[in-house]
Amino acid sequence: MKALTSRVRTTALGLAVAGSLALPAFAADAADDRGQGSKESDAGAVAGIALGALVGGPVGAVIGAGALLGDRYHRQAQSGAALSRDLDQSEAERARLAHDLTQRSGSLAQAQARGEQLDTALQRTDQVGLDVGFRTNDDGIAVQSMTPLLKLGALVAAMPQARVRIAGYADPRGSDAYNDELSLRRAQSVAAVLASAGVPGERIAIEAHGKSESSSTAGDLDAYALDRRVTVRVELPGAGQVARRE
Repeated sequence: MKALTSRVRTTALGLAVAGSLALPAFAADAADDRGQGSKESDAGAVAGIALGALVGGPVGAVIGAGALLGDRYHRQAQSGAALSRDLDQSEAERARLAHDLTQRSGSLAQAQARGEQLDTALQRTDQVGLDVGFRTNDDGIAVQSMTPLLKLGALVAAMPQARVRIAGYADPRGSDAYNDELSLRRAQSVAAVLASAGVPGERIAIEAHGKSESSSTAGDLDAYALDRRVTVRVELPGAGQVARRE
């Protein structure tokens, strides 16, 4: 009976010693990097096996071995979780970059398509431009004419190859010299609006025709209103044509 009691006590002591020596292996794991157990933790577990075997016999050795295997399994689980997180982050970054690339490619394609449409529209028409009317003996631009002029100016400004020809006219009343000067001021007023929309001055050509091209019948006030105008026409040097209305 005493021998059995002694063997039980010895086994219990082996378990306790093995457990106390294996515990540092688990405690050290909290400070380990991803999946990298420290040498001290491995040494502690191995020592636990050996001492457990000496003190507690086979049972102590089993407990010590279990501590070592548990420590290694825990470190492998941590390493796997870390790798899984890294993979998820890499996949998310790849998806974000692919999305950004798709958006930029789409925006570039849209811009190119709009540019091609504008070029085609200008090359196929001889009426790209507008006319601006004026009151008698006046060179001020009416409010209703401002928005169309600004839109046309923005269009021309966006096309580096496009130029604008501005021609001023006057009705037949008054002297030639006066009407020449008046038609020039009208053309310059229109040019100023286009410049404010972004059209460089070197891409604007101004002409003053005065009353030289008026065909109105004397006293025809409605026809006079048509003579008091400035025509704005867009030119494409590479298209082999000038948008005009004669």
